[in-house]
Amino acid sequence: MLITDAARSYEDELAVRKRRYKIMMGMRIPFMVLAAACYQIPWLAVTLLILSIPLPWVAVLVANDRLPRKSEKASHYRPDRREIEQREHPVIDGQ
Repeated sequence: MLITDAARSYEDELAVRKRRYKIMMGMRIPFMVLAAACYQIPWLAVTLLILSIPLPWVAVLVANDRLPRKSEKASHYRPDRREIEQREHPVIDGQ
């Protein structure tokens, strides 16, 4: 196992999840304020309100979900085998 395969620390993962939660919950208030500001356009106000309703639920689901594993690939040394195979091999005659 390589060190690059190690998961993020709990503190790093928690910080990322908290930031996602804050961003999603921070979107709810502007949606509701915009809906109130657009009361003269009923379809837009209702759409913004409908979008703001499931945001707390989605924010909790996203915050409680585990982060995906890193997709970094470690570079391994692989010698070029073609050079070895392309040269002529000496034949030793055993008489």
